[in-house]
Amino acid sequence: MSRVKFEHFVPLKVAILTVSNRRTLADDSAGELLQARALDAGHCVSARSVLPANKYQIRAAVSKWIANDEIQVVLISGGTGLTDEDVTPEAIEVLFDKSVDGFGELFRHCSLKQVGYSTLQSRASAGLANKTLIVAMPGSPRACETAWDEIISAQLDARQGPCNFVPHLSTTNSVVCSSREDSVCN
Repeated sequence: MSRVKFEHFVPLKVAILTVSNRRTLADDSAGELLQARALDAGHCVSARSVLPANKYQIRAAVSKWIANDEIQVVLISGGTGLTDEDVTPEAIEVLFDKSVDGFGELFRHCSLKQVGYSTLQSRASAGLANKTLIVAMPGSPRACETAWDEIISAQLDARQGPCNFVPHLSTTNSVVCSSREDSVCN
């Protein structure tokens, strides 16, 4: 566990992927919530897309983002349940250099208050790959809200002690977003 805490906020570049066979960017409420939360926290959303529940398309998109030194965090909503369409864990976990097992455990604990024992059917997961944090959560806006508000936001804040994920992520030489009013930062 790295006990590095910064005195100042460090804005991160985030990519957001929604896995759904029914959603588009126009009606992607979970992706919209994650984008709004990331921007409100001071981070930049560098990329956002919606893909069908195809583990090879998901893996290709996430692989592209983790190979890009400018992306430090990948947030994925959807595809973490137990149906045949739920393939997100199978798509991404093979990419992990290190698994962050505690994320899924903590997410299910937080979800217990909202959905009861149905939380057992969530395969929320996280890991680090090429100094990029990848976090997969269920696709409902409420689940994304729980994941962001209860876990992710604090762990993406460099000032959070005794530890956070920022020291483990790739650094970028790019300038901070000039305007977070844009929905996607360059």
